[in-house]
Amino acid sequence: MSNLGCGCTCRNDCIGIGVLASIVIGIITAFLTFSAVITVGTAFLWVALGIAVVYLAITFAGSVFFRLSGVRSCVCRVLGVLLTGILGTILTSLILLAVEFAATSVIGAIITGLLLLFFSLIITSVVCFIKCSASCTDNNCQL
Repeated sequence: MSNLGCGCTCRNDCIGIGVLASIVIGIITAFLTFSAVITVGTAFLWVALGIAVVYLAITFAGSVFFRLSGVRSCVCRVLGVLLTGILGTILTSLILLAVEFAATSVIGAIITGLLLLFFSLIITSVVCFIKCSASCTDNNCQL
């Protein structure tokens, strides 16, 4: 793909590393939940849901701001991965809040692993977005 502005070439290895780290975190979490080493409490589910909703609001407000101001931001593939993490976190946390799973349930462990996968995907994609937009200077941004 071509340059989207702010020196971003869309060949950012940060996203690949972040997705890989999130998958590893999700698999480890699913295994530890299935073996009953860790449990996910209701408070954590509410916090994860709240963080995802706040990130969704910030992403929406930021996209409206950038569209109105005419600035092309360094979004690359980061925005798609960020939205996947946000929506996945919201969906899986709502499922875990709505349905009570046994501590060693296979389905509960898989959904808990998916929750932590999506939640860590939010964190890693925000870090990649900050890294990508940090190279943005007034000289190479398109207004």
